[in-house]
Amino acid sequence: MQVQTILQFKADYLRRITDDTGIFQHTKFGVPDRSKGYTTDDNARALIAAVLLYSSQKDASTLDLIHTYVSFIHHAQNTDGNFRNFMNYNRSFIEESGSEDCQGRTLWALGFALTHSSLLPDNVLNTCRYLINQALPHIENLGSPRAGAYAIIGLSYLIETPNALTYSFPYLHTPNTAEEKAFLPRAFIINLIEKIAARLHNQYVRNKGNGWNWFEDSLTYGNSMLPWALLKASHISNNIGFKETAKESLDFLVSKTFAKEGYYKPIGSHGWQLRDEKAALYDEQPIEACEMLLTCKEAAIVLQDPAYLKIAALCYEWYVGHNSLQTSLIDPQTGACYDGIHATGLNLNQGSESIISFSIAHLVMHHE
Repeated sequence: MQVQTILQFKADYLRRITDDTGIFQHTKFGVPDRSKGYTTDDNARALIAAVLLYSSQKDASTLDLIHTYVSFIHHAQNTDGNFRNFMNYNRSFIEESGSEDCQGRTLWALGFALTHSSLLPDNVLNTCRYLINQALPHIENLGSPRAGAYAIIGLSYLIETPNALTYSFPYLHTPNTAEEKAFLPRAFIINLIEKIAARLHNQYVRNKGNGWNWFEDSLTYGNSMLPWALLKASHISNNIGFKETAKESLDFLVSKTFAKEGYYKPIGSHGWQLRDEKAALYDEQPIEACEMLLTCKEAAIVLQDPAYLKIAALCYEWYVGHNSLQTSLIDPQTGACYDGIHATGLNLNQGSESIISFSIAHLVMHHE
């Protein structure tokens, strides 16, 4: 089937569902639902999308979005370094600390922003560094495999990016006090990446068997983040075991998430897939296509296999019509992305997670 893989990308919707506090969590169809408030999860993901968009357009309104999302994340961080997640419309956080996944996702976004050090203002970059440094003491204790995976990816960006680990002082000499030298310590971060990656790798080795090449007894949400994290860790540590586990688990995931007709079909969130059982057919979520796309782009580089680029392209095509409905998830009027595919057809709400996921997928595929 031929699908339209290039379409006019509209960034207005990202701005329309963002106010001076942050991006709204949900919408009623395409109108922001203020009753659901905001989340740090969504503002972190929105930061990634906004940085990608700014690298393409370099316009003042997108830079304003970046400042808004970083400011939200800063507000979300407790004095002990953990991030709160859910905020109501009155700008009050309704929990003392967010989920472990929230901690990891936020590190992913902050680390990603630092890969654009030649693009973003120093004050934004320095704030990202500060927030990561404050969160570091909690990262090793993350028990959720996905939280650890998100954190590995964010921290890996720091190691892979020149000058990411030091504050930017454009008018001063290089900081060299004891306190400044202890800031974002490179050796500590590498050791942290390797420790979390080793836990993931060992969990995989313990759990796989009888054709089930996976870390857990189920395929649920954010599956591709686990092999992606090990791809990142293998690149930093040169650990062949990490790389082998990443490839084997990713290939297994691919085998479970593509229909025989060739289109991408993520594991349905209404039941997931248990070991040795069939996958739930619905709901198919836009975020899964985005994260799988990003993982396959990384795999093509680390594993030096361009076949993964074709898989990434199929993940993108899921949004524009090469899917189980053979219908585009992109609203032609607004450029927004519908909230997925469920048993009765498209979910016509257009929440922030969906538009952010499509924005990231589109910008990565067409503006690199």
